[in-house]
Amino acid sequence: MQRGMHTDTERCVRAVRSKDARFDGWFFTAVLTTRIYCRPSCPVVPPKPENMTFLPSAAACQQAGFRACKRCRPDTSPGSPEWNQRADLVARAMRLVTDGVVDREGVPGLAARLGYSTRQIERQLLAELGAGPLALARAQRAQTARLLIETTPLPMAEIAFAAGFSSIRTFNDTVREVFALSPSELRARLPKRDAQAPATPGALTLRLPFRAPLNPDNLFGHLAATAVPGVEEWRDGAYRRTLRLPYGHGIVALTPKPDHIACRLTLSDLRDLTVASSRCRRMLDLDADPVAVDDQLRTDPLLAPLVDKAPGRRVPRTVDEAEFAVRAVLGQQVSTAAARTHAARLVTAYGDPVEDPEGGLTHLFPTPERLADLDPESLAMPRTRRTTFTTLVTQLADGSLQLGVESDWSETRARLLALPGFGPWTVDVIAMRALGDPDAFLPTDLGIRRAAQELGLPATPAALTARAAAWRPWRAYAVQYLWATDSHPINFLPV
Repeated sequence: MQRGMHTDTERCVRAVRSKDARFDGWFFTAVLTTRIYCRPSCPVVPPKPENMTFLPSAAACQQAGFRACKRCRPDTSPGSPEWNQRADLVARAMRLVTDGVVDREGVPGLAARLGYSTRQIERQLLAELGAGPLALARAQRAQTARLLIETTPLPMAEIAFAAGFSSIRTFNDTVREVFALSPSELRARLPKRDAQAPATPGALTLRLPFRAPLNPDNLFGHLAATAVPGVEEWRDGAYRRTLRLPYGHGIVALTPKPDHIACRLTLSDLRDLTVASSRCRRMLDLDADPVAVDDQLRTDPLLAPLVDKAPGRRVPRTVDEAEFAVRAVLGQQVSTAAARTHAARLVTAYGDPVEDPEGGLTHLFPTPERLADLDPESLAMPRTRRTTFTTLVTQLADGSLQLGVESDWSETRARLLALPGFGPWTVDVIAMRALGDPDAFLPTDLGIRRAAQELGLPATPAALTARAAAWRPWRAYAVQYLWATDSHPINFLPV
């Protein structure tokens, strides 16, 4: 699959006729006769090709006057993989829109974060997605509103506020325009048992969709094996963690299921729903295109058996880029257990306490601002690593180093490499798991070198990097397959 697929009419028609779910989120089918838009895998009989047009986003469909299909619910399809595999302006802008920046800071705030004018941002998004940032944010608000209507007993006025609408009238008009039903009609369509389900204040249960296949072993295994006590835990088959969010905090429990990830969110402020679910999707790499990744890696005869044995591995990422960078430094040249111990001490001393009636979570991970105030002598680590740690948290706290979904991967790599104690391994593990670069590679990693030797791949970092050129742009996924050859707990779903 490739950029601008919606312009390839013949290919889109074939995908719609075969109801191929792999293409959900890549493009949308707008039906000229009914004025409805669908996902490619919609179960209804496909319309005639001359009655179909293809658009790159739900926002473009809505802007052109099409309503969401009530059968296939196109607003619930996985997001386009493009925004997480590209580093250009449009991809970075889309990651910020998904993170709710337009609702919180407006289009000027979006442009300021990216270092471009509002006019440049609007022009580029319109050219590629058929909709500007306001229309894209509106489509996201509509999706959030539908989710709250269908999964909570909240009054409509509270839902409008939580979904980011400025008024009840705008909320009503948008829902009716997008879904061809009023908010109360949407709720009336629910089975009675859903409407009467007991409600925990602030608690929501969501289904996070993904493109199959998805192998949960290394994904949840990694998150559970490296979990920082108090902030993360594995409990009753779910990975649970605390979340620091724009309006408050939350606790999420994520459970792998055969066709979705079950997500239970408890939020102190419902306005954080969009950003919380977006960050969970990003942490679990749910918008990836596993077929494209695995097909590329299978072209290497030494990797092919690993891919065939357990296809659909994802890259375990993070909900907080600054937190991950701090933890990467704590994990330099020590075991997983030692890194967890270092992090747990910081959490107890500097994290904000939270209540968790359903489990054992106690704190939010400390902010860089809090960590910048600590006494370096209190850190039980070598002096050189203390310097690395204090330099990192100071630069994160004063804003001279910014890590976020909008980060330019190349520029951020260069800035990290300039910090004391930051070598290629630390920079690339941050690029892979915090910044989301799908092509980040760790040729000096001990686990990777062991796996390479075992498989008959080149053993030296330079030779392995040369061989890995054929795996681009998916080397971060190759890392997951290589790591999985080891018996380390990160590779196994906890029992």
